[in-house]
Amino acid sequence: MASKLVYVLNGPNLNRLGKREPEIYGSQTLDDIAAMLAERGEALGCAIEMRQSNHEGDLVDWLHEAQDEGAHAVLLNAGAYTHTSVALLDAIRSISVPVIEVHLSNPHTREPFRHTSWVGQAAKGTIAGFGAKGYLLALEAAAGL
Repeated sequence: MASKLVYVLNGPNLNRLGKREPEIYGSQTLDDIAAMLAERGEALGCAIEMRQSNHEGDLVDWLHEAQDEGAHAVLLNAGAYTHTSVALLDAIRSISVPVIEVHLSNPHTREPFRHTSWVGQAAKGTIAGFGAKGYLLALEAAAGL
């Protein structure tokens, strides 16, 4: 069986997981999440392409690349860019690959400025508030598309 390619894109400050506000984001690192996804991805027939950048343009480029490489889906935790980036909204709208928005915390229970998601306006769906497990839930959803 051919693997379904799933890009997992992570935005600013997610390289600090495990150190940054663990009471909000948990104690697992991005490497921990990558390992969980690789293991679950194998069982689901998905190949994981995991990336992180603190730069908005990298995320835009990788969304385009996901389209060009024939990815099955993209899991996107855009971090703070979720609430500010029309560029990511436009990039998601410019591709046909389904994008699933992922958040470790639930933005709707946090500061009011986090209640608006530009990413969510173009995403296939959103999974939020389940910590690192949210990535696994998003991968399950992506595998079923």
